[in-house]
Amino acid sequence: MFDDPENVGTITAWHAHVYFDQESRATAAWLRERVAEHHPAARFGHWHEVKVGPHPGPMYQIAFTSGDAALLIPFLALNRRGLTILVHPDTGRPRADHLEHALWMGAVLPLDAAALVERPK
Repeated sequence: MFDDPENVGTITAWHAHVYFDQESRATAAWLRERVAEHHPAARFGHWHEVKVGPHPGPMYQIAFTSGDAALLIPFLALNRRGLTILVHPDTGRPRADHLEHALWMGAVLPLDAAALVERPK
């Protein structure tokens, strides 16, 4: 009836996409600074001021290890100050990672599935 569960060992890293607009950009900058201060191993992507890839609007990415996930994900949850954040594992399957394995904090935003390539398991 059901397939075997997916192996969590396929997760090589995690990504958080922090969405913002003109009104919330200062909050997004504050959060970025706090993450850098409290989680120095986290790696930050560029500020994207317009839609990029599957994302519906401005955002930046935070990349972190599975070992850091247990502390960084709760940190984001408690300090997002109303920002919408997409957190997802990196299993090498971008479509599944963004659409099926996604954890949303705040509003669930529509992603452009056509921009996500799927690779077989």
